[in-house]
Amino acid sequence: MKKFALIPARYDSSRFPGKLMKILGEKTIIRHTYENTVATGLFDEVFVATDSEIIFDEITQNGGRAVMNKRPHESGSDRIAEAIADMDVDIVLNVQGDEPFVQKEPLEKLLQVFDGDAGADVQVASLMRKFSDPEMVKEPSNVKVAVDLNNNSLLFSRSVIPYHRDTTIEVPYYHHIGVYAFRKNALMSFTNWDITPLEAAEKIECLRYLEHGIQLKMVEVSAMGIGIDTPQDLERARDFIGK
Repeated sequence: MKKFALIPARYDSSRFPGKLMKILGEKTIIRHTYENTVATGLFDEVFVATDSEIIFDEITQNGGRAVMNKRPHESGSDRIAEAIADMDVDIVLNVQGDEPFVQKEPLEKLLQVFDGDAGADVQVASLMRKFSDPEMVKEPSNVKVAVDLNNNSLLFSRSVIPYHRDTTIEVPYYHHIGVYAFRKNALMSFTNWDITPLEAAEKIECLRYLEHGIQLKMVEVSAMGIGIDTPQDLERARDFIGK
């Protein structure tokens, strides 16, 4: 199977404009994400998909590969679908541009769910980790996921899920990490569907799959570094690098 990694990257983030070009250590966030993805050695090709000439130049002028999108997109998956439409690829892994601490092990675990007989029916997969700080569960910028007994997704939300009505029962809270892997045909179907009501309300693109009856196979990992959603996240990331 051919496996590509694509990194959707737009310049005008609604919550943190221009964040992918912010400096983290000695490089921009998007360069960290791209170079760390390449360094895993897991992929036949790695591309940044963007509609920003600034981001395109940042990648290509530093030896990387990038694709310019020809039309605007509401989600990273739509952006990737346009980029790979004519590419010969089986599995596409979507690495969010604001995940500069990409590591090999979690991505490898994500790709493995498509292998063998057990993986034949998996169409889409993604990563999650248990929250270690209860206060972080309350943050709307941290997307939560509830799963069934086989780690298939039941719901994604910016709200706290599940609601802990019976406090005598211990339940885990999972943070959805914005890294996805798709079979190409599943991704192309996704991009032909209209934006769905829950997706539009929550601004969580993978809800489109759930609203069309496709569960995501969730893979639990222990660490992925720090995703950059807010200026506060960037400061935490800078402190992390500094240590």
